[in-house]
Amino acid sequence: MTTPICARSYAAGDLPLRNGNIRVVDWLASELRRHAVDFVFGVDGANIEDLYDAVHYTPGIEAIVAKHEFSAGTMADGYARATSRMSVVATTSGGGAVNLVPALAESYASGVPVLAIVGQPPRPLEGNGAFQDGSGRAGSMDLQSVFRPISGYCARVERPEEIAEALTHALMAVRDGLPAVLLIPKDVQQAQLASVPQMREPHQRMGAVPAQLADFAQHLAETPGRILVVAGPEVARHNARDELSLLIDRLDAFVAISPDAKDAVDSENPRLLGVIGVMGHPAVERVLRHGVTCICIGTTMPVMTRGGVDFTTTPVLSVGSVTPHIASRHLQTEDLSSTLTGLAAALPARSDASDSETLYAPAHLEPPAHEGDGVRYHDAMHVLDQAIPAGADIFVDAGNTGAAAVHYLGARHNGRYVVALGMGGMGYAFGAGIGCAFARAGRTVVIAGDGAFFMHGLEIHTAIEHRLPVTFVIVNNNAHAMCVTREQLYYGGGYSFNRFAPSHIASGLAAMFPGLVCHSAATVADFEAAMHEAMTHSGPSVVEVVCSTDEIPPFAPFLSSEIAKEKTHDRHDHRNIQARPESFARA
Repeated sequence: MTTPICARSYAAGDLPLRNGNIRVVDWLASELRRHAVDFVFGVDGANIEDLYDAVHYTPGIEAIVAKHEFSAGTMADGYARATSRMSVVATTSGGGAVNLVPALAESYASGVPVLAIVGQPPRPLEGNGAFQDGSGRAGSMDLQSVFRPISGYCARVERPEEIAEALTHALMAVRDGLPAVLLIPKDVQQAQLASVPQMREPHQRMGAVPAQLADFAQHLAETPGRILVVAGPEVARHNARDELSLLIDRLDAFVAISPDAKDAVDSENPRLLGVIGVMGHPAVERVLRHGVTCICIGTTMPVMTRGGVDFTTTPVLSVGSVTPHIASRHLQTEDLSSTLTGLAAALPARSDASDSETLYAPAHLEPPAHEGDGVRYHDAMHVLDQAIPAGADIFVDAGNTGAAAVHYLGARHNGRYVVALGMGGMGYAFGAGIGCAFARAGRTVVIAGDGAFFMHGLEIHTAIEHRLPVTFVIVNNNAHAMCVTREQLYYGGGYSFNRFAPSHIASGLAAMFPGLVCHSAATVADFEAAMHEAMTHSGPSVVEVVCSTDEIPPFAPFLSSEIAKEKTHDRHDHRNIQARPESFARA
């Protein structure tokens, strides 16, 4: 055990020396700050408290304590997406460490650079009945085995002198766009270092190999016909939006965006067809049917992006850090910005095509008309589209609410628009939106359903504590409505496990948190008024909009199932008419 730190702050290069030594956590906090970390998100506890102590005395870093480790992880994830920089989450051992797993799995699946520092019991107690033992010894859970599959690097720091090498490898993984995990026992955190460790600097992201870029550009220049660019989430994360826009103009291309990349292209861009995939827009599929060549940029083309689209007869090229899930001629790059700049410079400008107006006809999917109580999804998103200001950041959660937002609600100019489709964990948007609000000065809007709220919505408390300008829009249809829709379309609708007793979320939050601006709206007019007040309020606010459990969202698999269901119903009715015409007439 070391003596407590003296009550003073220190900067990098001015670490607190005691008998010529510094603590491991003091050095670690200083290195985090040197690598531009300004917030550490997490939940405190006995086996991580020494790091929080060190952060307190390190100028330029602030610790943000969440209410749940999942939300702390999504805060770090949202912060990293908003800044295109590494972010840090720190949790204690046991249940705190395990609660972090789903958030880190999202970061891993979506390629988000999050460094997780997870405290562990003191080494002498591990394998000897330690509380919250995660060492894997004597039949205890092996946390390293848990975190390794969802991280680019995971290590236990067994000795104080290993900390510099472990942090170096962790930062290498982060530079590659993957999360990393350091498991550090409490006694290692507290241990004193005889000298200041020296780190090896991680490698920088590399662009495409010049010869491969030149070959790819020549092939692209010789490609006949129209081109459709499909932009993915890597574009925004690599700060390559301007470079992508230049390339699109150079190619005279149409452009579509994946559901998780609505902020990759300015929503006012006349070349933008809309979203591709299962929540997509008909114009994209219409253009694909006209013999275009498709260039996938910064997307792996997962099922949510390629679903419902036939690429079997479409030539596909791709650019990015990961080869797509569809066959393509791929240009590998870790630096999308420089590679797109190089491609644009190497390409001759294409002439304007005369069929642009004919091919491009904006349209939406057409869910069946619904007459239930509350506000329709389309109308709710139209209100949000009018109310959310330019520059605002939008975080959208999973489910019917997410499908409606992706389809109907555009990104704001210069704002981020994040939909976590790596794992699709419900409740992600609450923590992630809060994390974004720590990074950016403008308004953040979180859009989530009541099911997501019941999972992680009380993280709103963190926004209240820090007076963050976050508006939480909770679409309350009193159900896990996407599961209800699936029950109806795929299982006959004769039962439901997923309908909730009615709740009054805004009223409940207003009672819990006096002073929190809360409104509930069951009509379009009320929703418009509530959003106007929320957007003019400087701090956090909650707007509940009541929608119907049984409305089908703009989600292509549901719509095709609904059509098939109607055809089956029509055929059944026709058979009944032929067999028993008199009984049908009496009915």
